[in-house]
Amino acid sequence: MDSRTRTFQLSLAADLSWGAILTALLAGGAGVVLRLPPGFYGIAALLYLAIALPVIRHWPTNRDFGWANRATLARAALIVLLVSLAPFIATLGNWLWLYGSLCLLALILDGVDGAIARATHTCSAFGARFDMELDALFILGLCIAVLALGKAGTWVLALGLMRYAFVAAGHWLDFMKRPLPESFRRKTVCVWQVVTLMIAILPVTSTTFATWTLATALALLCYSFLTDLRWLYQSGRQP
Repeated sequence: MDSRTRTFQLSLAADLSWGAILTALLAGGAGVVLRLPPGFYGIAALLYLAIALPVIRHWPTNRDFGWANRATLARAALIVLLVSLAPFIATLGNWLWLYGSLCLLALILDGVDGAIARATHTCSAFGARFDMELDALFILGLCIAVLALGKAGTWVLALGLMRYAFVAAGHWLDFMKRPLPESFRRKTVCVWQVVTLMIAILPVTSTTFATWTLATALALLCYSFLTDLRWLYQSGRQP
């Protein structure tokens, strides 16, 4: 192993280290202020580990991590905090408004890494997948928060778990491994899904309103997934 490779490995380790420190500071601050149980810290640690391990596995050792991916990593720290808080959200009281504001911030930051990647000409499949997996985790966390608040039943978890089921099915069905084309329909449904979840967690949102809007989001998501499955199956059958 030459010195150049060691340098880049150290760079990746340094990036993941400051990401871990940022996550620890956010989680530690929230835990102290809100007097959260030890389980909160355990969830935060496991979530960050679940993010870091795939990065270590898939990122080439001879490349710098890049500023776009660093922006995604900073957003990951915020998302880890929000998802870790989700099971305990019913105890937040007036802090729930701050939680909603941080969710909005996480949504806004979603476009920062892409802008940096385009500006620095460092767009990559890794970066796109990194960002996508964080979005999926964020959505699942919002589903857990809605369930913990009693704004919807356990069916709301389908909004966050459907993509994971789609990815898991791809391990057994080869036609589902094909890349999907860009889709305005898919993006629109995703935005509607996130917005309805974020509105549902607000204290002013009634259970009835949250249930109906989330049920609409689930119906649209099912339609979107079925449309993609149909396209993948038909294109997979072509010679």
